[in-house]
Amino acid sequence: MKRLVTISIAALLVLTVVLVYRAETHFEEPVREAAMEKPSVTIDIAAASQTLAKAISFPTISYDDPARLDTAAFVGLREHMAASFPRVYAAAPPRLINEHSLLFRFPGTRSDLKPALFMGHIDVVPVDRATFDEWEHAPFGGVIADEIIWGRGAMDDKVTVFALLEAMESLLESDLQFERTVYFAFGHDEEIGGPMGAAAMADLLAEEGVEFEFVLDEGGVITQGMLPDIEAPVALVGVAEKGFVNLRLTVNAPGGHSSQPPDHTAVGILSEAIVALESHPFSSDVGYTKMTLDSVGSQSGFLTRLMMANLWLFEPIVAKVLAKTPSTAATTRSTIAATMLEGSSKSNILPTRASAVVNVRIMPGDSVDSVKTHFINAIDDPRVEVSTFMENEPSRVSPTDSLGYQLIERNIRRMDESALVAPYLVIGGTDSKHFYRLSPNIYRFIMVRADAQGLKRIHGVNEQLPVGDYRNAIEFFMHLLSDSARA
Repeated sequence: MKRLVTISIAALLVLTVVLVYRAETHFEEPVREAAMEKPSVTIDIAAASQTLAKAISFPTISYDDPARLDTAAFVGLREHMAASFPRVYAAAPPRLINEHSLLFRFPGTRSDLKPALFMGHIDVVPVDRATFDEWEHAPFGGVIADEIIWGRGAMDDKVTVFALLEAMESLLESDLQFERTVYFAFGHDEEIGGPMGAAAMADLLAEEGVEFEFVLDEGGVITQGMLPDIEAPVALVGVAEKGFVNLRLTVNAPGGHSSQPPDHTAVGILSEAIVALESHPFSSDVGYTKMTLDSVGSQSGFLTRLMMANLWLFEPIVAKVLAKTPSTAATTRSTIAATMLEGSSKSNILPTRASAVVNVRIMPGDSVDSVKTHFINAIDDPRVEVSTFMENEPSRVSPTDSLGYQLIERNIRRMDESALVAPYLVIGGTDSKHFYRLSPNIYRFIMVRADAQGLKRIHGVNEQLPVGDYRNAIEFFMHLLSDSARA
């Protein structure tokens, strides 16, 4: 017995030493390059901010029903862009794709260099009428107040489109000579998946045999206080993104008068199905959280380092902790969100058909087919029909040792020497998902700062962009475009 206790204590000591050693040695120190010279740039930020504010005043809304598209708003925005950036339009007259998307090509002198693609989108999500009065300034008012640009699209994603155009206009004025060809692709329907915009542009470029060195789209931002125990600002560069699928649950029933209901109405059966789904979440995968923390984990507290460096032992605990909050749970598993319900047209009529829409953001490793199978098994009720619509598979993972990632990282550090840079999984969707056949090196980042509250304003109430952040975004693209054109 005494020997067994001795062996147990020795084993525990060895385990402790191994765990602590890994916690102290697993994470590399983040790259701390010498301060890079920031070339002097002249930006009339007051004029640039007014140009972006006016762009926000055009309600270029994407609806699930394409018939509701406001053509005049998109035409007005395009005219505003052409008038605001004459050098861009003279150097690279854009091709109009499916009436509203824009594809620019700035030719380079070296055919041996693959071109680079910079993306954004000009459409925005609708504003919920129920929250209209909660906006401090009208969502399409084009207001600048208190050094903040207010309105729908300020962050998602007219900031990218107009920062790129402002940057390129300035570079063309300075007679930048392009060695590498550069493309801009601005889709008009990203908020509904990009079928007529980005997907069509990708098809066209594929037919023309274009291959890109790298692609940069919207995505990550500079955050602070959102990663465990890390106080420094962290620039999150998306190297992969979740897929998505909408699943429609349908229950058919005889119907009739509500005074003589069956034991379970169509709505009741449908409700049980939704509860069953929410009670059977997808399994967790902490690999992408590990990917992010592997880059910056040396700056976190000892307990975080101990657990993340030893996932072979602590993965169940880490997964449970991450699952406790929606923002972190979304980085570890496919998410289930019931978003729409439909039943009877009158309170005293039993519905002959009840339906619900459930949106799933699909983790890499899952698929549209596996999600549908999960739903059928979790619901386990043949009375509930399950069908899919508006779907896209999750992306591949892009490398962090490519030229594109290195240029992005370098210029983030040029703009903010205090920022750590880390790859991460984008939990939403971007237009860049359509371009994997044209490049394996696809990244997602916007040079703006956003805390948890700021991220909630995207698609929410009081979407806004500080003027200082807009200046940084323009300057970031000026440096990155210049480096890319000559790399």
